[in-house]
Amino acid sequence: MIIDSRHNGPPGSGNGGWSAGTFAVAAQNAPLPTPGSRHPRPDPDPVQVTLRRPPPLETPLTLDAGEVRDPAGHLIAEIATVAAFEPVAEPVDLATARAAAADYPGLVNHPFPSCYVCGPERADGLRIFPGPLAAGRTAAPFRVPAGADVVTTWAALDCPGGWSVIAPGRPYLLGRISAVVLAAPRPDDECVVTGVLVRAQGRKAEVHSSLFGPDGGLLGYARATWIAG
Repeated sequence: MIIDSRHNGPPGSGNGGWSAGTFAVAAQNAPLPTPGSRHPRPDPDPVQVTLRRPPPLETPLTLDAGEVRDPAGHLIAEIATVAAFEPVAEPVDLATARAAAADYPGLVNHPFPSCYVCGPERADGLRIFPGPLAAGRTAAPFRVPAGADVVTTWAALDCPGGWSVIAPGRPYLLGRISAVVLAAPRPDDECVVTGVLVRAQGRKAEVHSSLFGPDGGLLGYARATWIAG
């Protein structure tokens, strides 16, 4: 596995959601959904990825017994299945998501403005700009790029949850994420991603996110632990 330089999060390391999705797909033996499918995954248990180090870019990574390591043997991530959980982040309509994105805090104050998923400096990124709704919730429209796959869904589910807790002067980083992908998004569809803060204690925050298709159907959802920098 290689996280290419295009899919960065913080400078010099992989976007957490993209990296976790890459590791999760590599770890799964069961067939994965194909773009446009509406069939549940045959394996009912969600995959959980815990990031132990920032995923390095352009570096061959190996997976063995649920552990991802770099060429020097450093532990990058741990992968396991977890018990099924239900989606928490609720849907909103596209107009509401667009209005929220117009107030995206990252447009003026972003800890990592070159992030592939949510960075405003990335014309070639996913350009998901999660703006605030009431009570610790976020929403954003998401125009699905060509070639979108399951890893793209993991990436799209990452930052909208994080922005439910990120505050000016206090960046957070993804520490752990579990995702369920019900269907891969279709290229050029305009989807909606929502996020919600469930709880925050000390430096850790539990957040959830959901991805909805143009018809409002649930495509995937995730829960994650973010850690304050």
